[in-house]
Amino acid sequence: MANVMEIYQLLPKTNCKKCGKTTCMAFAVDLLARKMKVEDCPPLKEEKYRAGYEKLSELITPVDNVTETGFLVHEDKCIGCGNCVVACPVNVAADPNGTGSGRAPTNDKVILIIEDGIVRPANIHECRRFGPNKTLCYACIDTCPTKAIEFV
Repeated sequence: MANVMEIYQLLPKTNCKKCGKTTCMAFAVDLLARKMKVEDCPPLKEEKYRAGYEKLSELITPVDNVTETGFLVHEDKCIGCGNCVVACPVNVAADPNGTGSGRAPTNDKVILIIEDGIVRPANIHECRRFGPNKTLCYACIDTCPTKAIEFV
């Protein structure tokens, strides 16, 4: 998953305001949050910024199938290894006899499952990133060997 500085480095850094933002950094923040699209930066369409445009187009993927927590699985990258399912602290707490031991989930309270070879959210509202006591947990992201999971 890209961070705002990686995105900013790929922008023209002209602060031209043609995208409607006051600075390229403001555009980078909104691009990361998927409030803007790569195409919203007119200078990126110029030949001299073509490399930045192409790299940003790869980094900033559409947000189809995003849950209310911002959980997104890039299905084209997911290999169904299950690392995220086993690493998720909420899954381990919800299913001490299955998920935490490296086996498939044994109850319906876990938040990540593998279905048709792809990780899918089941009870994503239970994710530590959601609700009144939210925290920035990266267990599922850090254990994904193909970088198929991100929060947007």
